[in-house]
Amino acid sequence: MFAQLFQRANCLLNQRNRHQLLATVLINLICISHGMGIGWLSPTLRKLQSTDSPLQFSVDVNEVSWVGSALGLGSVTGNIICGLLINRIGSRLCLLLIAVPHSCLWFLVYFAQSVKFLIVGRFLAGITGGGIYIIHPIFLSEISDANIRGTLASMVMLSVNFGILLGYIIGTHLAYYTIPFVVLLCPLSYFALILLFIRDSPMQLIREQRFAAAEKSFRYYKNIKDSDSLDKQALATLEFENIKMKLTNEDDMPDNVRLRDFFTPVAIKGYAMAGVIVIANQFSGLFTMVNYMSDIFAKSGSSMDPNTSSIIIGVVQILGAYVSTLLCDVCGRKILMQVSSAGVAMSLTAFGLFTHFTSIYDLSGWSWVPVALMSLDIFLGNIGLISCIFVLIVELFPMKIRARATSMAIVVCSSLVFLMLNIFPLCMEHWGLPATMWSCACITAVCFVCFSLFLKETKGKSMVED
Repeated sequence: MFAQLFQRANCLLNQRNRHQLLATVLINLICISHGMGIGWLSPTLRKLQSTDSPLQFSVDVNEVSWVGSALGLGSVTGNIICGLLINRIGSRLCLLLIAVPHSCLWFLVYFAQSVKFLIVGRFLAGITGGGIYIIHPIFLSEISDANIRGTLASMVMLSVNFGILLGYIIGTHLAYYTIPFVVLLCPLSYFALILLFIRDSPMQLIREQRFAAAEKSFRYYKNIKDSDSLDKQALATLEFENIKMKLTNEDDMPDNVRLRDFFTPVAIKGYAMAGVIVIANQFSGLFTMVNYMSDIFAKSGSSMDPNTSSIIIGVVQILGAYVSTLLCDVCGRKILMQVSSAGVAMSLTAFGLFTHFTSIYDLSGWSWVPVALMSLDIFLGNIGLISCIFVLIVELFPMKIRARATSMAIVVCSSLVFLMLNIFPLCMEHWGLPATMWSCACITAVCFVCFSLFLKETKGKSMVED
């Protein structure tokens, strides 16, 4: 039975898929580390705003918004830098470089003398995050087979969410000055393993006219060995030659991109839907809430410990992202985006109603409700709006402009990250938590309508076709 299971084309442990899975796991170590940097902030900010601050300074609400939103500014910077570099120096070198700014974050955390150290550290962490969201989806789309591409690409957010949970836990239970030493093990291990086991993608090497290296890379990621049968090797050679022929077609070469290539009907439709996806991803508030989760629970009327509630949410995030990896290549992208956006809109509406009535009535006996509603919101958000975004955006654009258009879409997304992280604590302060939640719910509901009417299914789409 197990032998038949492993022989299925969409089984990650199938012989052909094993090196693709290994590469995904290794490059996602930096995603785990990045998530720890995100999750660590939530409990730590509450400590820094208290009289028991571990540092010699405290922060007010305006400084909180800048510490939080610096991640978004850094993400935009990382998007632009990696978008410019990935076709020039290759994905492998980019994967190595993104570990550097993240490592600097923890040195700044340890030696912080003012809130500016934390702002700069979060900015550098954002550069790594911005690089991840450009490099990982493109690299994985180029090394993975179509029938497992969605599963592997959605593991990016699963890894980030796992890191966020670890960040909640270590931020709550470990001493401030111990955390940097613990977390730095992750990027250091990542750097060493990328050097040892990761190669540039076959498509990248073909574009560089390094055909012998490209074929070796293709055979490595498809796990084709010299000892395999002649038929299997012949099929692999034919598959590689087809990819090579498509990518060396003069009209499709990335260096021959012209302005008109960005304004074809397919490209314009891709921009429009990518815009809706990015708006839903950010204005649903899902990522923003992760950064300010402890503050949200403190304002929600729940009597449960805010940090404990945040850890529960971290577990739910992982479950949601894991469900996405299971269903993305089975059910398809569209249905996951529909279910996710509809569920988030309803959950946020209900959360806003509860917090509204908490200020009017005594609902202390229902203190579990905010955690339950936020858990539902985060779970449903992660099965589609969070985990599928990078899968979909890569698949929406024509091959010729895919890297550039994906970079532009992620830059817009990162800009909205900065905006939301900056204004969200101010909205909670001036509008109140209910109105903030209802605003996010309305925008997500509109995006649900757009997904239902206009989003096309991209499951199984070839990465050498438009």
